[in-house]
Amino acid sequence: MMYASTNLAMIGAPEAMVIIAVVLVLFGAKKVPELAKGFGQGLREFKKATREINDDIRQALEEEPPPPPRRSDDQPHWTDKTVDKAAEVKE
Repeated sequence: MMYASTNLAMIGAPEAMVIIAVVLVLFGAKKVPELAKGFGQGLREFKKATREINDDIRQALEEEPPPPPRRSDDQPHWTDKTVDKAAEVKE
């Protein structure tokens, strides 16, 4: 049994011809090359941005993680505060 979504993804020659005819009627023959050029530039920019994001993610995964920040001795850890409060409550 074929699903309806797989049939929608397949565009054949008759469907492509109908789409081209509708575009020609709506925009005219003079505007179609401009629209195609704009669509191509937009698609190129989208691919470039996608490639840059993938490269950034790959680079971040390959890098060593930074070491955890060192705590100075004069600053108590948050667990020290909770332990102290618990001890004061018991007294």
